[in-house]
Formats: sequence, structure tokens, C-alpha cells
Amino acid sequence: MPKRIAVIDRDLCIKKKCGYACQKVCPVNRMGTECVSVEEDTGYPVISELTCIGCGLCAKKCPVSCIKIINLSKELGNPIYQYGINAFRLYGLPLPPKEISGAVSLVGKNGIGKTTALRILSSQLTPNLGELSKELSAEEMLELLNPDMKRYFTALNSELKVSTKPQYVNLLRDAFSGPVKELIKKMIPEDKREETVKKFELDKILDRDVRHLSGGELQKLSIAVAYSKEAEIYYFDEITNYLDIGERLNISVILKDFAENNKLILVDHDLTILDYVSDYVYVFYGEENAYGVVSGIKNVRGGINEYLKGYLSSENIRFRDHEILFSKYGAEEMKSKIRFKYSAMVKSFEGFNFESNEGDIRKGEIIGIVGKNALGKSLFVKMLAGVEKPDKGESVGFKVSYKPQYIEADDSLVGEILNPSKLKGFILEECKRVLNLNTLMEKRLNELSGGELQRVALTKALSTEADVYLFDEPSAFLDVDQRFQFAQLLRKVINDTEKSAFVVDHDIVFIDSIAGRIIPFLGESSVKGHAGPPLSKKDGMNEFLRIVGITMRRDKDTNRPRINKPESVLDREQKSLGDYYYVSKS
Repeated sequence: MPKRIAVIDRDLCIKKKCGYACQKVCPVNRMGTECVSVEEDTGYPVISELTCIGCGLCAKKCPVSCIKIINLSKELGNPIYQYGINAFRLYGLPLPPKEISGAVSLVGKNGIGKTTALRILSSQLTPNLGELSKELSAEEMLELLNPDMKRYFTALNSELKVSTKPQYVNLLRDAFSGPVKELIKKMIPEDKREETVKKFELDKILDRDVRHLSGGELQKLSIAVAYSKEAEIYYFDEITNYLDIGERLNISVILKDFAENNKLILVDHDLTILDYVSDYVYVFYGEENAYGVVSGIKNVRGGINEYLKGYLSSENIRFRDHEILFSKYGAEEMKSKIRFKYSAMVKSFEGFNFESNEGDIRKGEIIGIVGKNALGKSLFVKMLAGVEKPDKGESVGFKVSYKPQYIEADDSLVGEILNPSKLKGFILEECKRVLNLNTLMEKRLNELSGGELQRVALTKALSTEADVYLFDEPSAFLDVDQRFQFAQLLRKVINDTEKSAFVVDHDIVFIDSIAGRIIPFLGESSVKGHAGPPLSKKDGMNEFLRIVGITMRRDKDTNRPRINKPESVLDREQKSLGDYYYVSKS
């Protein structure tokens, strides 16, 4: 009989308010055997995975959709870690390769165990092997592990030194108050300070209070601290959040060079960066917030391609019913009629000046906006949205729907925000289905994770009646699958309704998949910014990539964009031709 996993989201469960519908409809209970019971001390229902027959009636009848019953195709053995009864569990671990330096990436959806794995590998969590009735001693834990895991944890408990960069960079802000230079003095060894400050471009913020740093500044500082430690293994959890494309590429070059003589394990959702930095990957699959399984180690190109195909060849496992596909040429330029024109605009603040050329947008078109941080991309979108008034230039004459870069979360229910009476119902329902929001409707905004809040905001913006849709960094906090799900959804809605959209983002793969034309932003960060008119994708990306100093190609099997190694034969060839944008070579 196949093993079953039963998961109950206790943050959603309303306990006795529903009369324990799960307990009442369970056929095993009704036949006199206990399958669904109620904990006396907490009042939460508990599902026995041993007696459950996998019918799924409890999940179907649950009024708040807090139950998942998963019938596995094969036995997975004991998990390496389980958070509690009817809670998430992880099977396997992405162990660093023995005696090999290099970077290993963990690829997979949100809520599938990547951060849990890093916490276990860095001693923040101790493996419990699914034993929930008692706490295992170190000796008991080691005896239950396979030889490779036993070897790793034996070393971890003795001489193995690790350095960890956490997922949430605001932890640095919460843990330290005072100028950056004092934190650097405290956290970075003296013989590495000058070099680290220069490499990560921290010299401009040395006198700033850590509490006043932007997300991008905190991210670079957090990576720099972990990078500077003396360790055998370095764990970096989400390295690109808050960073612009130029900063991402700079960090990736630093880490790739570092990985030549050190062991790194990375978690991130920007495939372009992971592909460039990494030598190997582990693929995580399973079901979000229910269980995760770690694949065997794979070379980086093959592993990422298998992840995109949704099929692991060596394991003979299909974990997704569809492939993530890339067109050979990305999104194509629209040849439809011009829908709206906007005027040239000028806006000045103390120490910063911005100007943009006039431009236009066509029916059914998505225009991508790319450039480094602090060049005025968000300001430009805000002026199009009417949130900011230009000093020179006319206000736009079209109705807009605007998803800002930073999303405010109050105590409103998700169901109240996504009210069908105020939004376009058919698009709303499609967004809720594709972005998996139906289980969140009874949660409050301030209880959501960053990714959940982003999906709610995207749904509200795309379901609002408008002529032009404005999205500022829609891929932030979304995993790889969710980015492409939203990309497909956005293209479909804009195409079917013949509306138009502007999208600001730092994920080149995401922009490539949605945008027909590009506006590259030029200038000097925090001093001056300039936006020209929309250009063809080839011309726009060429101009932007030339400034950043990289060239890109397409993978011969999947057509996904890949960064060329600096000064490689292909990099030099493309630069000599002025062809920084993708060519169709592996």
C-alpha cells in the first residue's frame, strides 16, 4: 500500500467552529477505527497516516481548505526532518560534494524545504528523522543516518566550520544598531576588511546606520559578512532579493571566483544567476508546504534543464505535468496599432534628476523596463500611474492599474481584498487558480509570507479594470514556477483583452519571456537617470547588456537565456560583433 502524507495547516484551521467536518466525513472513523481525532490540549484535529485510506473526503469537505492528503507513488522512508504531526517534512539532504570545491545550487519551489535543508546543514535544526514522540540524542540520530549523512554530521559536531547567509536580511538590521563600519569591524576579520568593502562596494555606506540601509544594501552587507568568514562550507540563502541586475551580476562574479577554492551551497530563484555561479544542482520536488524530496546531485546545465522539463531522468520521476518552455526568440514585438502615447517627463529631487523621452505603447503589448537601481524606474512608473506628478510633461490620459514595488500589509482578509464585486471576475478566478490563492482567502495580509503577499497584489492589479497595467518588480519573492506562471498569465490577459502593460524587473529570464519591447534606463545611480523611448527587444537588451558588460546566449535544448563566462571565446566573439543579446548556441 502506498504511503500517504496528511498535512493540516493550523494557521488556517478553525477547529471546533466547523464542527470538525473532517472527523465527521472520514469513512474510517465512521466504520469504528480512529483515523481523525482531536488533540485534547490544543483542540486541533489530527489525522493518522497509518489508518488513512487516502480518500481525500476530509480535504474536500474542509471549509477553509487547510487539509492536504497526498498519496505517494512509492515509499520515501523516514524524513530527515518533520516539523510536527501532520506538518511539513523533508526527505533527503543536499550534501556538499566530498573533497570538491565549487558551487552547488538548490532549485525548487517555495515551501518545499530548501531553507529547511540549509538550516539542518548549518546546525540550526537537528535531524529528528520523523520521530515526534521523543527527542533523539546525538548518538541515536547518527545511528539512524546513512553513511554519507553520518560522516557529514559527525564532522559538523566536531571540526567542520560553516558560514551562513540567512534568507531574511532584515535579521541583520534587527541584530545590530550603529554604523556599518562598526558592524564590519565586529563581524569581518581585520585582514579581509579592506578587500571585502571594495569587492562589495560598501564604501559609500560605511557611516550609515545599519537600521537605515535599503534592502539591497542589507543584502550586499549580509553576503559580504558570510563571505569573509573562515569556513569549510558557505551557505547562501537567497542572494538576489533587492539587488538590481548589475548588482546581481557583480555578486555572481565574486561568488563564482570564490567557489574555485571553496565549497558553496546557494538557494535562489533567478535561474540566470544560479546557472552562471553553480557547478552542480540538487532539484527539490514534492508539494508546497506539505513535503519535499531532494534529488541526486546533477551537473548544473542538465539539472536546471531537468527541472524545467519537470522530469528527473536518473530517478525516473515526473514531478510536474508540464514543461516550462522558452521561445527561441523570447516574447515577440507587437505590430498592432498604437494604443496610447505619453509625453516626455522631467522630475527633480534634491540630489537626483530624472528625465524621459516621449513614447508609446501598443494594443496587447508588454514593455519591459530594465536598469540598475536608483535610476528612476519606479519613479517613471509612478508618474505613469499618477502617483507622482512630473515637473515637466503632461499627466497620462489612460486608466491604470498599478502594483507598486513595496506592498503594504494591514489586517484585511485576503478575501476582502480580492472581492469579486470590485474586480473583473473571470480574470480574478483565473489568477486565483494559477497563482494558488484559494487556500489564502481566510488569512490576513499581515500574516502572509512575502511570496504570498506578492501573489495577492499581482492578482488584485491584474483583475482591476484598466487600460494600462503597471507592475514594479512582480517577480520579487516568487519562486521559479510562480514567475513563469505569472508570465504566462500576464501575456494571456494582455493579449486576450488587447490591453497594455509596463513591467519593471531585474530577472532577465522573466523580462525576456514577457516583453516585446524594452526601455533601458541609463545614468548614474542616485544622481541622474534617463529613459529613452521603447526600443526593439534586440536593440534595448543590447544597449543594456553592453552597459552591464555581459553577453548572453540561449541553451540549445531549452532556449533558456544563459550568461557567457567573461572573456570566453563566445563572450569575446559576441562583443566584437556588438551582439550582446542572445544567440542560439549552447
